[in-house]
Amino acid sequence: MDGNRTIDPSCRDRPPVAIDIISQLDIFGIILYSVLTFMAVVSMLVYIEECWYIYRKVPSHKKSAIIWVNGAAPVIATMSCLGMWIPRATMFTDMTSACYFAIVVFKFLVLMIEEVGGDEAFLRRAGKNKLRISTGPCCCCCPCLPHVNITRRSLFLLKLGSFQFAVLKIAFTILSIILWTNGNFDIADMAITGAAIWINPGVGVLTIIALWPVAIMFMHLRITLRSLKIIPKYAMYQLVLVLSQLQSAIINILAMNGTIACTPPYSSQARGYLMSQQLLILEMFIITLVTRLLYRRQYDPLPDNENDDEHTKMVIPADKSDIASGQCV
Repeated sequence: MDGNRTIDPSCRDRPPVAIDIISQLDIFGIILYSVLTFMAVVSMLVYIEECWYIYRKVPSHKKSAIIWVNGAAPVIATMSCLGMWIPRATMFTDMTSACYFAIVVFKFLVLMIEEVGGDEAFLRRAGKNKLRISTGPCCCCCPCLPHVNITRRSLFLLKLGSFQFAVLKIAFTILSIILWTNGNFDIADMAITGAAIWINPGVGVLTIIALWPVAIMFMHLRITLRSLKIIPKYAMYQLVLVLSQLQSAIINILAMNGTIACTPPYSSQARGYLMSQQLLILEMFIITLVTRLLYRRQYDPLPDNENDDEHTKMVIPADKSDIASGQCV
């Protein structure tokens, strides 16, 4: 009978400490933890080597953005490895990864502009064109929105849209830690009186707002930067976003609902976090190797506008008459 079932006390306890995990590992667990730790270490070593290459080979105005973007997968893999070994630190490792990726969102936008030659070169090249703002994640369902002139003001607003996420995400993380120390913040507390139910949706809205300018800029420059492999680079950036945010959120929701079974010494929620971290280590290891192939190259300047061929021209919006008549591109 369900009413006579006994629940293991460890299923209601806090996550185990690191020494308890080590002492309870069997042969399979030792191999699994060793392989995943090796992957995280290799990811970080590959990233360090890539930083050294970028420092020596890449023009100075691109170094910072490329190093930040390259570090997304290795940093998430390293934080996930620490969270795997020290389950009670999961909240802090996840917050660290999220803060780093918030900066990466802004840096990827900067990277695309720097690949063109910087703000001045971008404005000079794109002065006669317009930005199509009917793109995801905000306005993909509104294809008939008017195109926006490319000016210093519009470029500043695009940068501001992504930069606010880098700043406010860190601010909300610090606030969450302060509230956690006072007992007011719990990720699993979905009550209306809890802090998490207010902070997390707010961060979600900021994330969507920050991703929108990056998508707008990518849609505008994807043809111009095709020779620089911007499409697979953007795909890797999007993949890191989906795996580190959406995948982890789905697994954690399933764990909080009890869909993921408790396995002592892990509670259902702690086991969900563990599964998420182990998957992320493997996924980020693969992404690290792929991004190394994409970014390890000589960074030659793009040709001038007058020398561009049909494959390197910027996206030009539809005629005003088409826009006015409701025909969308």
